[in-house]
Amino acid sequence: MKITDVQTAVITGNFDWVLVKIVTDEGVTGLGEAYWGVGVNELVHKCKPLIIGENPINVGMLYEKMIRGMSGAGSIGGATVTAISGIELALWDLVGNALNTPISTLFGGRFRDKIRIYADCHAGDEYTPEAYAKKAREVVDAGFTAIKFDLDQQNDERRKLWVDEDLGRHHKFEPYNRTIPPSQREYMESLCAAVREEVGPDIMLAMDCHWRYTTHDVTLLAQDLEKYNLMWLEDPVPPENIKAQARVTNNTRTPICTGENRYRKHGYQELIEMHAADIIAPDIPKMGGLLEAKKVADWADVYYIPIAPHNVSSPIGTVAAAHVCASMSNFLVMEYHAYDVKWWETLVNEPVIQDGFIHLNDKPGHGLTLNEDVARAHLKEGTTYFGEGI
Repeated sequence: MKITDVQTAVITGNFDWVLVKIVTDEGVTGLGEAYWGVGVNELVHKCKPLIIGENPINVGMLYEKMIRGMSGAGSIGGATVTAISGIELALWDLVGNALNTPISTLFGGRFRDKIRIYADCHAGDEYTPEAYAKKAREVVDAGFTAIKFDLDQQNDERRKLWVDEDLGRHHKFEPYNRTIPPSQREYMESLCAAVREEVGPDIMLAMDCHWRYTTHDVTLLAQDLEKYNLMWLEDPVPPENIKAQARVTNNTRTPICTGENRYRKHGYQELIEMHAADIIAPDIPKMGGLLEAKKVADWADVYYIPIAPHNVSSPIGTVAAAHVCASMSNFLVMEYHAYDVKWWETLVNEPVIQDGFIHLNDKPGHGLTLNEDVARAHLKEGTTYFGEGI
């Protein structure tokens, strides 16, 4: 069996979902997904000549061939590794289809058949305790046992909300020096308190900081949040400095989670070996793919650190990642970032999330088939559907 083509389709959801199809001379195909990003779709096609004519069964070798062949484009990290990740996911689906076995079998089998999902919750532009509590109740009532909210403001429009005089003193802050004034920290705690009071003690609750704060100020925040028994506080400081990350982790009882902005197994070495985080969160269709994620999980398990993958994918990338999560002894929970994208699950013909879990079946590969009508309806303008018309 030889690879004859690599094709893509970019679907516009809450992010661009870069779907990757591998075609072979025997008619067996595989469907994967790469994390969104500028240039990722183009880089997938740049990788294509490196694997055309190769046997798709040799996934590890093909991954290494792409990493080496794309070194000039920056295959240590970033969009190049992300593009390779999408191809790698498609290769594993293809191998599963060829061997008539689920992806999870290829990674040693399953520790679990159900993958717990946490819903990343957004309360629109209402950054109030009442809005957070209302959204939390809605998501928990939908069957999720784990949820996450943002404690920071991510873009310029939201920053305007923070400095709006009408919103009161809690919202005033200087957006670039990474500090958290006491009044802002108090307000952030009130958001957390409102959610915890609404959903009770048994719901797994995480809060996200998006790498925005100083070690000192975010440590104070983490300490203030200890009473709410969080599942974790995510990305408290910028991701580049592992020692700074460790300082926060080592000075609070609130678990600290990070990892979505690191690439390949090498990018997690210091994070794991320095115990700089309590929970590691690789983004599997971004950081190198299924095999690299499994290597990171096994490495983390040596230090008794759980894995909780970040995930903003369509059902294709999500379920492919769920298969490798099933093979990880130290898996905790995986993200679902499309709760408000009501057509997300209709992109495929099979049920995906039920009562807050992905229930893995025994179909070959990742077990999903694309709903072509839905995919075509949301095809990104200016792109082609798996090479049609080229």
